[in-house]
Amino acid sequence: MRVLVVEDARALADVLAEGLRDQGMAVDIAYDGVAAATKLDGTAYDVVVLDRDLPGIHGDTLCRMITGRDERAMVLMLTAAGSPGDRVSGLTLGADDYLAKPFHFPELVLRVRALGRRRPTARARTLRGADIELDPACRTVTRDGRLLDLSAKEFALLEALLRAGPVYLSAEKLLEQVWDENANPFTNTVTVTVGRLRRKLGEPAVITTLPGVGYRIAGSGT
Repeated sequence: MRVLVVEDARALADVLAEGLRDQGMAVDIAYDGVAAATKLDGTAYDVVVLDRDLPGIHGDTLCRMITGRDERAMVLMLTAAGSPGDRVSGLTLGADDYLAKPFHFPELVLRVRALGRRRPTARARTLRGADIELDPACRTVTRDGRLLDLSAKEFALLEALLRAGPVYLSAEKLLEQVWDENANPFTNTVTVTVGRLRRKLGEPAVITTLPGVGYRIAGSGT
């Protein structure tokens, strides 16, 4: 899942981004409305965690910009104003969910995941390929009924491959979906993570590689 955190309080933005990355999400940060608008023009996000009171371009304006697009991200609006009237106002702008500060981080994670599943282009809850089953909501993976212990990045990588179905995903595309904008395009982190994932999935091997093209799960589908 690709997430954009838009928050002008830098310490909070960095903490949120790091926490979401620990949950296996690819997270970018914008510290003001102008930077957020630029990132939204260049990247397709699944969810935007949007502070309402932003410098540059106000969060309300950004929310209207996002929700007015044909293929739009889901919006979780954050604000220090948590009255029922403020919540109604935020949802009227087109926000998909609303969370008042201060909030508990585990609740934010659950809301972000729920919005990702509600996005119009989101796939079925349980992903299947070969004899693998992955449940994004419960964060579980089994192969032939055997529960696997995957790291956050291994889980996100497997989820991306399963969602792609029979289509090969290049290392560049996997960096974009599983890591974030700060990932070095010349790094071998995808190769290393695929290697670890292959070992944990066991035999027979189900991740196929086409040199110069990318990776896929043999027989994958949802």
